[in-house]
Amino acid sequence: MIAAEQAAGPTAPPSSQRTGTIWLKSMLREPLVHFLLLALVIFAGYRLIGADIQNKPGSIVVTAPKIEQMAILFTKTWQRPPTSEELKGLIDDYVKEEVLVREALALGLDRDDTVVRRRLRQKMEFVDAAADVLTPTDADLQAYLQINAATFEIDPMLAFQQVYLNPQRHGDSTARDAASILEALQANPAADPNLLGDPTLLPSDLPLSSKTAIGQTFGVEFPEKLDKALLDQWTGPIASSFGLHLVRVSRRMPGRVPALDEVRDAVAREWTNAKRRALEDGRFAELLKHYMVSIEFPVSAEAGR
Repeated sequence: MIAAEQAAGPTAPPSSQRTGTIWLKSMLREPLVHFLLLALVIFAGYRLIGADIQNKPGSIVVTAPKIEQMAILFTKTWQRPPTSEELKGLIDDYVKEEVLVREALALGLDRDDTVVRRRLRQKMEFVDAAADVLTPTDADLQAYLQINAATFEIDPMLAFQQVYLNPQRHGDSTARDAASILEALQANPAADPNLLGDPTLLPSDLPLSSKTAIGQTFGVEFPEKLDKALLDQWTGPIASSFGLHLVRVSRRMPGRVPALDEVRDAVAREWTNAKRRALEDGRFAELLKHYMVSIEFPVSAEAGR
């Protein structure tokens, strides 16, 4: 019996098993199945990697230069170096700040915050400014001085004597009293102005002063009237913000554009500021090319435009 079975060869698998094998082979040849299997592999890998990243703590490194900077700042503030305990407190506070800042950024708390946006803008502008090494030549400064001569022009200057008349003290006779004193001064130019007129905190004899400074004290129209007066002759009265004055202009210096050596520092400062603004505007224009700006005006603003 056994010999007969061996002669008949191996037993054939059941028909249901053969059908399953054929179906599996057919499915494995389908492209959609290949895609799904690949997606499952990627998803499983992503879960493993993502879990590793999520569980891995962020790295905060407090470097030796940073600790040294903390100690220097503490020393400048308190006029002594920090103790070991105080230094540990500074480091702990830095770590706390770093953690909270990172968490705040992760939560998006920096968005739509005017103060944060302003500080970020200032830091960007500071970074741009720090990148600029601006060293003007004498030719640069001279050209800037010529183009902006009015900015650096030395103000005209005047020196004069004055006799003050207080309208509240003289009342309706102010003009008549002024004419009388003026007549006496013209008759005797050597007369002491301090013995005439009314008491005042204003000096009777003003040395060379700029027209701007005189205008700030006596009123803007006062130096313009002085500018028209004859030299070394008593004239007036001229009204100021205080009252009436009899004046004698003793010296007059016209305004002028100074030589570069006289105002080099001021010209260099203004040249640097102007050049930096130009560079900032240029860099911003390049950055702006990467953005499309749309401005949606409110309905009320549109109606008024």
